[in-house]
Amino acid sequence: MTSMFSLEGRTAVVTGGGRGLGLGISKALLDAGADVVVLSRGGVPDELTAHAADAGRAVHHYAVDLGDMDAIEEVASAVLADHTVDILVNNAGTQDRYPAVDFPLDAFDAVLDVNMRAVFRLCQLFGRPMLERGYGKIVNAASLLTFQGGLNVVAYAASKGAVGQITKALCNEWSGKGVNVNAVAPGYMATDMNEALLADPVRLEQLSVRIPAGRWGTPEDMGGAVVFLASRASDYVHGQTLAVDGGWLAR
Repeated sequence: MTSMFSLEGRTAVVTGGGRGLGLGISKALLDAGADVVVLSRGGVPDELTAHAADAGRAVHHYAVDLGDMDAIEEVASAVLADHTVDILVNNAGTQDRYPAVDFPLDAFDAVLDVNMRAVFRLCQLFGRPMLERGYGKIVNAASLLTFQGGLNVVAYAASKGAVGQITKALCNEWSGKGVNVNAVAPGYMATDMNEALLADPVRLEQLSVRIPAGRWGTPEDMGGAVVFLASRASDYVHGQTLAVDGGWLAR
């Protein structure tokens, strides 16, 4: 049974794979046997390099600004020249907070560039050779706000709603050609992106009491779900958004 979840011999690209949820995902992929290529503006932390060494796997880093479409094309070409990419995890995202009535359009566009346009472009660039080979796994980072509206994060909600729809649309076109496209929707996670919520005692209490699991999630909680969607165990799973939310959406 464990062989169904093995990623031995596979190479995974993880955007934002050196911090936050991406770090937890990268570690899990390494533990499952994959080599990992991290795409991010920053480098790879020593923690991840050491984890790769312990797992007997390789980790590589390519610098890119995911808000720059030209840079995305350049880095994808560089990665594909060096690696056969079997798995793409579109993890990286950004967020900005303003009341909707005051949300600056430039901030709105910046969030959509990273969270939506970059996700679609990376799916195109890494998906094309997957389609040619007849095999590949793509996992996009959706959100609870793929399903809900949130407060003061209208751009983020719009972008994550779009990720859910992109995932379904690509499923319809690519599932019959050997490429699985799915998404994971993290619940409330104790990461830098949620530091404003974590620092607000009133809002923190409002959110925490609604989580049936009784705690906020951690980067480690994401790893198993992504490994599942990246492995043979999910070969007949297409177009799904898997909530990893401690039961939040069931409440």
